[in-house]
Amino acid sequence: MSPVYQTSWEAAVRHLYRDASAYVATGPRHHKDWAHDVLTVMARVPDPRGWAGVDDTAQSPERAGDPKHPFADHPPEYIASRLKEIDRSSAENLLQALTETGCTLANLQYFDESPDELRAMASTILARYGDAAGYYTNVNKQGSLPGMLDFTLESLGYSPLSVYMEDCGLVIVSDTEVGLVWSFAD
Repeated sequence: MSPVYQTSWEAAVRHLYRDASAYVATGPRHHKDWAHDVLTVMARVPDPRGWAGVDDTAQSPERAGDPKHPFADHPPEYIASRLKEIDRSSAENLLQALTETGCTLANLQYFDESPDELRAMASTILARYGDAAGYYTNVNKQGSLPGMLDFTLESLGYSPLSVYMEDCGLVIVSDTEVGLVWSFAD
């Protein structure tokens, strides 16, 4: 995997999630049980590298009393039990599916870029976290192999972690960072 740079990572994040109601953020990893760090990222800890993410609910009045809004207040055990590990290819597909509501690769029709160009942007996002990162999602589109998502399935299943009617996302865990890429719909 080639090194990722701030400008290319930020450009990929801004472009892919320009039309989504999204939250894309990274925080430091301090715990062996990374679900604790997920909660910290949900509460909007500063990015350890100072890179810009996406926070479409940053100005929401509901955040005044709850920095995690729109994420619901759950303990780490609850978060961990709703996230299932997926492989890197599924993580790349999921990043593309999160660009609009419905969590489907049909969302790619709204982009001018080719599927290969969009997949390269998703790969750029994942590259920040390194080759040894783990990928976890609350989306259930179980493929034929363990850890694989099948986006040809029409049904959308997910374990909600927010106050919205639909929230689908990806948690990326490296030895030093935890990233969240989340999309919301009401």
